[in-house]
Amino acid sequence: MSPANMSDANVSRKRDQLHTSLEKDVQFRGVTSGLDDYYFIHQALPEIDAGEISLETAFLNKRLDFPLIISSMVGGTREAERINKNLAEAAQAMGVAMAVGSQRTAIEAPDMAASYRIRDVAPHIPLLANLGAIQLNYGYTVRQCQQAVDMIDADALILYLNPLQKALQAKGNTNFSQLLDKIGLVCRELSVPVIIKEVGWGISEDVARKLAAAGVSGIDVAGSGGTSWSEVEKDGAGSEFSARIASSFASWGISTAESIQMVKRGAAGVTVIASGGIRTGIDLAKAIALGARVGGIAIPLLKPATTSVAAVVEYLIAIREELRIAMFCIGTLDLARLEGSPHLKRKVTA
Repeated sequence: MSPANMSDANVSRKRDQLHTSLEKDVQFRGVTSGLDDYYFIHQALPEIDAGEISLETAFLNKRLDFPLIISSMVGGTREAERINKNLAEAAQAMGVAMAVGSQRTAIEAPDMAASYRIRDVAPHIPLLANLGAIQLNYGYTVRQCQQAVDMIDADALILYLNPLQKALQAKGNTNFSQLLDKIGLVCRELSVPVIIKEVGWGISEDVARKLAAAGVSGIDVAGSGGTSWSEVEKDGAGSEFSARIASSFASWGISTAESIQMVKRGAAGVTVIASGGIRTGIDLAKAIALGARVGGIAIPLLKPATTSVAAVVEYLIAIREELRIAMFCIGTLDLARLEGSPHLKRKVTA
């Protein structure tokens, strides 16, 4: 397939995935984020002033007003340009970080770069570029990684891991051999920090340990329990046989709650980002109590972003206030004291 045809196919796939995510139920089946397995012990006498609670944190040497990243979603289509602008304006207004979708399309078809360029409307937030790590085994080098960073004036680069998704794609790139060494090279030579992200099946303790040794600055666990990319691939499968294979993996993966703890054990000192099924500020509070620095939300913001900046801001305000109230009701004034909170307990099952 020629480079032009490869680019056209990638754009078409991005468009199909966007519409599938907007219009279909592509959540995990019979699997949750694991955050529902935990609860906070309510403190009827919190002994703090709710007005003094601070949600601020530092991320990529910038200040966040509260600990959230709008996670990677879209790019590479004309429709994605408007969505990304709305998300970015909302992120700037709310003081949170944002990651763009995979920039491979724009690397191979530079006229698509505009769908990712959002720095003009989000000048102060931490902004994360994004490429599939697997591309390092298919011709990409540090040069393309730096190109993705420079394209959007990013503060960090996400290299995402998606072996299951690739295995379910027709002619998907599945040569993941010796990829760790190439990730390490990018970590050493890129101008900004590298963050590794799964796309929805979690990061294990062993993988986290290897990534930390390779030099990554952060790990986004992207655990199971939110959007299932096997369900997205099932919807786009070209045959009943392929769809049946994909449907078998609807409950695959490591839950977000479990993956946070695995990464903390395997990669001490690496920034942990919690995504995968986070839907409320209470979920976010639990993720931070378990050890994450910040949380990530994607699909719940996608439909609001097709409407307006205000719709995205409204959703983010709700997340922020839920987090603040949860912290008030356990007597916690700041995020440093929320991490490792003794008031977070795991439910006892019979």
